[in-house]
Amino acid sequence: MQTEERGQGEALYKRRARSRASLSQQRMIIACDFDGTIVTHEYPKIGKPIPFAIQTLKKLQEEDHHQVILWTVREGELLQEALDYCKSKGLEFYAVNSNYPEEEPEHGTPRKLVADLWIDDRNLGGLPDWGVIYNMIHTGHPFEPAPQGNMEDLHKKKKGFFARLFD
Repeated sequence: MQTEERGQGEALYKRRARSRASLSQQRMIIACDFDGTIVTHEYPKIGKPIPFAIQTLKKLQEEDHHQVILWTVREGELLQEALDYCKSKGLEFYAVNSNYPEEEPEHGTPRKLVADLWIDDRNLGGLPDWGVIYNMIHTGHPFEPAPQGNMEDLHKKKKGFFARLFD
């Protein structure tokens, strides 16, 4: 039985590695960090909850049927504390620090995940609001930061008083 389950997990892992469709058209594997993403960054302690993080991840699992993997630097007792915290809030993960539940870590090799999407406070540009994250995943539209102004306007030489009068 365990060999059959392992085979299913490996097959999903390999299929995800080969093909990627648009965000809103498939069940995705979402890797999510814990410290600074689900709770405020107070490692090794459990930080304060980040608003809507748990609710959003649960909604992505329950309504959109995505698989959420906890991807964290935590190990041992610190990892168990994070898992217990999430479970107490009703959030359980498809896998923890692995591609599928049955994956056995290989001694001495770094963990490498294959995921469709990564949610982490260390993203370039930081962590968007969890409402933005949900809408991006649910609709399949990527996050686009608000425009900071037209770059051409920054490089235009300001016209003098008389030039503006006769323009």
